[in-house]
Amino acid sequence: TTTTPLTPPDTPTPLVTAAPQPTATPEPTPWPGLIGPVDFPADVNPLTGEQVADPAVLQQLPLAVKVANMARVRPQAGLNRADLVFEHYSEGGITRFTAIFYSQTPKRVGSVRSARLIDLEIPRMYAAAFGFSGSSHQIKEMIRESVFFERIISPDYGHPGFWRTFDAKNPSSFQVDSLFTNTEDLRAILAERGLNVAPQFRNGMAFHPDLPLGGEPATEVEIIYTGTGIFWQLQPRNGRYARWSDGVRHEDASTGELLSFKNVVVVYAEHVDTEIIEDTGGSPSIQIRIWGEGPAVIFRDGQRYDGLWRRDHPEEMLTFYDQEGQILPLAPGNTWFELVPLDFDNLVSRP
Repeated sequence: TTTTPLTPPDTPTPLVTAAPQPTATPEPTPWPGLIGPVDFPADVNPLTGEQVADPAVLQQLPLAVKVANMARVRPQAGLNRADLVFEHYSEGGITRFTAIFYSQTPKRVGSVRSARLIDLEIPRMYAAAFGFSGSSHQIKEMIRESVFFERIISPDYGHPGFWRTFDAKNPSSFQVDSLFTNTEDLRAILAERGLNVAPQFRNGMAFHPDLPLGGEPATEVEIIYTGTGIFWQLQPRNGRYARWSDGVRHEDASTGELLSFKNVVVVYAEHVDTEIIEDTGGSPSIQIRIWGEGPAVIFRDGQRYDGLWRRDHPEEMLTFYDQEGQILPLAPGNTWFELVPLDFDNLVSRP
């Protein structure tokens, strides 16, 4: 195990990976109709490439919220209204989510759980506030020392904005997965601090409604993490991928609808066990190194595209390129990121 480095340098160097990488990165070729990666119209969400009905929603800070993902907590609330969701290994083979809310403000999100090392990265990428509850002592101190600590909202630091649900048969019982939040309340807290203002994104992703060349048919996607199996299936009526977890429909508890996303992006990154211990079983905290570059697989509109992700600065989002270094655009809409180790071999797609 290692603890060096636990945070990336301000100017990260590219990872040494087995990913196919171009020997030189050419300038991207202009593509008519491309949305982003810079100069988004005032009424277009830079996280989805979609036009919003009220541009005022883009004049507020994005919110990142930590959400549990175990069979006992499903279905979770609010995920279908996220612009972006990151799924990653937590420990013991299970996964956990960090959901980014920008253009929508669901009144119930959760259950809310504890932060992980990856959450030192995601709020910086999207200039976001971060809501969570709990963390190991070391990670709590790293968050306290982070450049975005003023944007933290957590019971850990005595902040309001969260509530618990209880078992009616045993109302005095404490349930670890019973914490929820309301994004309207979180924005009100940010407003009190003078922080609920338009974000300053360092860069942006790119979107295009038309399919890029070079894709392969992929209407079904299977991703088998150690502790959970994920299945995505294209829904022809709306061109979105719907989700099943461990063979069960994965729904949004607020609506009963299947979780569905326009893009599913598998991001391969170096995973390093650290000396930070996350649970009573002695599981190490995992550092997921999403800086530099590495392989990526994008699924959109029933097609699969193999390419690269890149992130050259802590305040930059992940951006995507084909093997020749040209922009690989996402479909306008929400995106689900699946973070997996570099040697991950449990991804299967079918026509």
